[in-house]
Amino acid sequence: MHIGSLRGLLAAGSLALVLAAPAAQAEELTVFAAASTTNALTDIIALFNDTGAGPAVASFASSSTLAKQIEQGAPAGVFLSADQKWMDYLDEKGLIAKDSRADLLGNRLALIAPANSTLKVAEVSSKTDFPALLGEGRLAVGDPDHVPVGIYTKEAFTKLGLWDGVANKLAPANDVRGALTFVERGESPLGVVYSTDSAVSEKVKTLALLPESSHKPVTYPVATVKAKDTKTARAFVDFLKGAKAKAVFERYGFQVKP
Repeated sequence: MHIGSLRGLLAAGSLALVLAAPAAQAEELTVFAAASTTNALTDIIALFNDTGAGPAVASFASSSTLAKQIEQGAPAGVFLSADQKWMDYLDEKGLIAKDSRADLLGNRLALIAPANSTLKVAEVSSKTDFPALLGEGRLAVGDPDHVPVGIYTKEAFTKLGLWDGVANKLAPANDVRGALTFVERGESPLGVVYSTDSAVSEKVKTLALLPESSHKPVTYPVATVKAKDTKTARAFVDFLKGAKAKAVFERYGFQVKP
């Protein structure tokens, strides 16, 4: 091959590598999301990545755990919380982009039991005898000191006058999926999770929904994290508000905010 032609090919190859480099080095978006959104958000991220706008991946845990990790510098670009408290926590510290924040979803609290349980609860009210229902067992909940589902549960039980009867009979979990697992395994005869968590498990059944009037609305706010407030992060938040994501959330039983 003529030396000039070889140099030309090498130069073209180098140019191709330079042009390809930005795409190869595209920074991955990490979405920190409440454990209760695991199934829905996994599907939604797959749809988002199919559009070519990604890549995006998710990390699921209790909203409190994720918020503390973001505070400590974890490289999250988007935070989807299961309550306002932990989004407010980051907002007050100046760690989220205020203009990106929006209320995305709603949910319900469900009293669940193992699928083969014979317990019956027509409704959860001030007359529900939880000590009798639990017997020697414990009520599976998210840790009421910091896990949103546990915080909502404590608020509801307190308002209904039930908290004192269960406060020393709890099986606290690190997140809502942990509480679900306790009931799935039969380690707890009863638990309180989100209705969407009960719906994705064949090992539990919903006995009753807690009255919405007994606690603050279960609301999931979303926002970009200021340190990683990229075009991809913004695009993902927009995608969460779109028709494709809405269809997925509704399929899993979430209430989609207008």
